[in-house]
Formats: sequence, C-alpha cells, structure tokens
Amino acid sequence: MEAGRELLRKVFPDHWSFLLSELALYSFVVLLLTGVFLTFFFTPSMGEIVYDGSYLPLRGVRMSEAYASTLHISFEVRGGLLVRQIHHWAALLFVAAICVHLLRVFFTGAFRRPRELNWVIGVTLFNLALLEGFSGYSLPDDTLSGTGLRIAEGVLLSVPVVGTYLSFFAFGGEFPGHAIIPRLFSMHILLVPGLLLALIGAHLTLVVVLKHTQWAAPGRTNRNVVGLPFFPQFLARTIGLAFAVAGVLALSALLAEINPIWRYSAYRPDIAGAGAQPDWYIGFIEGALRLMPAAETGVLGHTVSWSAFLPALVVPGLLFGVLFVYPFVERWITPGDGEHHLCDRPRDKPTRTALGVAGIAFYTVLLIAGGNDVIAYTFDVSVNALTWVLRAALVLLPPLSFVLTRRLCLALQARERARLLDGDETGRIDQSIDGGFSGNRRPVPAAERYAMLVRDAPQPPQPSAGAPRTERVRAALGSWYYGDRVALPTLEQEEGRVEAVLTAPAHPQPATAPAAPGAGRLGRLLRRVKPRRRRGPGTRR
Repeated sequence: MEAGRELLRKVFPDHWSFLLSELALYSFVVLLLTGVFLTFFFTPSMGEIVYDGSYLPLRGVRMSEAYASTLHISFEVRGGLLVRQIHHWAALLFVAAICVHLLRVFFTGAFRRPRELNWVIGVTLFNLALLEGFSGYSLPDDTLSGTGLRIAEGVLLSVPVVGTYLSFFAFGGEFPGHAIIPRLFSMHILLVPGLLLALIGAHLTLVVVLKHTQWAAPGRTNRNVVGLPFFPQFLARTIGLAFAVAGVLALSALLAEINPIWRYSAYRPDIAGAGAQPDWYIGFIEGALRLMPAAETGVLGHTVSWSAFLPALVVPGLLFGVLFVYPFVERWITPGDGEHHLCDRPRDKPTRTALGVAGIAFYTVLLIAGGNDVIAYTFDVSVNALTWVLRAALVLLPPLSFVLTRRLCLALQARERARLLDGDETGRIDQSIDGGFSGNRRPVPAAERYAMLVRDAPQPPQPSAGAPRTERVRAALGSWYYGDRVALPTLEQEEGRVEAVLTAPAHPQPATAPAAPGAGRLGRLLRRVKPRRRRGPGTRR
C-alpha cells in the first residue's frame, strides 16, 4: 500500500473528451476476450475440402478449411455468430476510438513537450491497429477478403525491383498460395497483439508519469491537475464505462449484421466480387488506388507501376510520416522550451487547426473514393465523372479547407475580443427619459473569461542580423505559424495572473556532488516500504 499510494491517489481530469482513449482500451479488451474464444474453433488452413455443414446453400461447394471453419463458428458453435460479430464491431470501434483520440490530442496540443514520445506511441498503435484489422478481415478467405488480398498482392508487386520477391515471401509462391492464411493468423493472434499490449502498457505508464493534460478553468494551472482520484471515484466510473462499451458492442452484434461471409461464398482467384468494399479504416487506401491514373515507367529493364506504388505505399507513408514528425517540427518553430499541461482550444491555434482540417478533408475524399462504384450505382451517375470530380476535390478541397478554417478561428477570436470589451447581451432593452432605447449587457462569466484569456500565444522569433539559414527558416515558419492571431484585452492584474497560470512546473536540478547511497526516488521508496524496527524505552534517534 505504501508503494501504491501515489498511483491510487493519481488525479484524472473529469471531461468527456478524455474518455476517447478509454473507449479504445476497453474495445481492445473485448477484442482479446472474443478473439480467444474464436481461436478455439478457427482452422487457419488453405487446404481445400467439400463443405457438408449445416448451411444448405453452400453444401457440396469446394472451399478452404479457413472458410469452412468460419461457417462452422457462425452456424454450429453455440453463440459463435454473436461472438464473431462482437469481435468485428469491437475492431471497428477500436480503430475509430484511436483515430478520434489522436484527433483530440492533435487539436488540443496535448502532444507537446513532454509528451512527444507518447504521441509517437499513439501513431504507432494506430498503424498496428490497421494491420491487425486487415489481417483479421482477411482470415475467413471469402470472396470479399480474397479480393482484398489480391489488391495487397498487386501493391507488393508494384514495389520496384523487390516486389516479386516480397509477393513470393508473403504468399509462399504464386497467388494465392497456401501460406498466406496461416501467416496472417500468426500475425493476428500473436505478433501484433503482443506489440499492441506492450505499447498500450508503455502509453499508460507515460500518462501516469508525465501527468494528464486538462482544460483551462479557474483553479487549474500549468503546474497542477484538478479532477478525480484514481481510487475510488475514477475507478468506479471507468469500470462502468467498460461494461457499457461491452454492452453496446453486444447489442450492436445482436441487432446489426456485419460481414455475412456466407453471402459472399468461398474465394476463387478467378472471381472478383462486384461492389467489394473494405472496412472503413482501409477505405482511404482503396480510394487512393481508384483515383490514381494508370501510369507505368520502364527503368533499367524493370517496370514501375506508379498507379499502385504511389497511392498504396507512398501516400500512406507520407501521411503517417507527417504525423510522426509533426510534434518535433512544432516544437522546433516554437520559442521557449517549457512544458505544456493545459489543453489548447482549437481556435487559439488557427494554423494547427487549419492543417488538421485540411488533413481530414484529404482523408475524407480518399474514403469516399473507395466506394465510388457503389455511390455511382446508388445515385445513377457516371463512375468516370464521379472519379474526375473526386480527383479535383482531392487537389482543391484541402487548401480551401485550410483557408476557411484559419479564417473561422480568427473570426471566433475576434468575437471573443468583442465579448470581453462589450460583454454579453441580456435581451433587456432600457428606455431613457427622453424616449431613447439602449441594450443592456453583462460581463462575461468569470469561468469563460478565464478560458479565453489563459491561452499560450508565443511571439514569433526574430532572427538576428547575419543569422544562419536554419535560424532564418525557423523564424519564417514561426512567423507563418503564430503570426495571425487576435489580441485579447486584459487588465494589468490579469496579465500577471495569466502568466502565472501558464508558467511551466519547475523540476529540481540534480546535485553536482555525488549522491548518498540510497538517494533518489527508488531509494526513498525502499526506505518507506522497509519495515521499521521498534525502539525500546531507552533508545535514542
């Protein structure tokens, strides 16, 4: 209890936006539990058999053992279809919760120092979740998942020089081979879950060690955390949320059918399903493949297929590469090196918010393009015309979203300035003695005024004369990033309070002299845990 006292009294802020990470955690727990159940009955083999199970429309059809075992789980194992659908819904929620949680962290600046490493871990978890989802989605070996594997094989073949070797290694020979399902199964139940468990543990450890971010409010500063202690208040709430997540997933599996593989039939390499759509988290890669024009280049006797290599490998690589390095780029162009424990309101960082919205617009266009054939069929429009419209939107919509979002953030700042100067309208109109009318206003509430004024607005750095090119580039980026903002009116005493609130916590400097034996946190912890000897009546300290 001595060792766990600090953890039990750990304070967590009480705000709904901080629950997004818990949704991801508990959906992952549901994934583990349901995945263990499904593992008992699934056969990861591509060996062909003749189906003689209980689903009559497919009886007598040749299929792989993987597909037959999935049908067995769905129709013959008690509760198998329910557990299988819970597993699939939990996978969708897991990826969605990570995605939305990353967006919350990005738009509120919760990735800033000292949390850059935690952001990198979060983006890595998102990548692993995509890989885990794709590997699990491909295991049933039905027509839909087989079409996805065919696309994956084409992407591997598009890698210059080594594409053929990568494809042979993954599939164990010519497509579809006999090794891809067993290898995906090992990856899905062993390799990727192990990495996810390790990174989730590291992520939660850093959250505890680095202290949680919080929204600005009276009494909350850059040096404290106001909220609920881990035990018993936060623990009771988070356990309730865990059961709620499990209940909603079970209800979704009961009421909403998902991935009915028996309708798609077993996969055959010579058949491609019409209207095949992957799960939403892979849809942006599918959309990029559909929007890319056909293009090939011959280089030193090798054919480079740009129509598959660029959209499926280069575009996702650039997207996630930008996500990995963004916190370090913003830290480089930001003056000062203090810690940041207060969340930014998106309007107070117009450039960062505009960049995030532009990225969302880019992703959304690709996601819509992943279903262009279904959209064209549903609305009876030309699929070619729709493809060209989406190509134009992919080029024009992100910069347009950037400009509009930045202007909207500045407009919201200007409105707050007007509110601070003039107050809020009460709706009451007074009539003067000479017959004139005037509106009645009241000051902005103290809590809202606090949230408006407590904002981190660093001054763009100015390079000195003769500064090196690196410093000039840094200053130019800083001016572009922080230059546009609306100054808010503050009283002289308020300026001092705001500066005190934003002051970073001071950490004790290490002593220059050699530390005594047992010094440091570990030594203090061991001394507290070590049993103390009782002193007799005549002993002295």
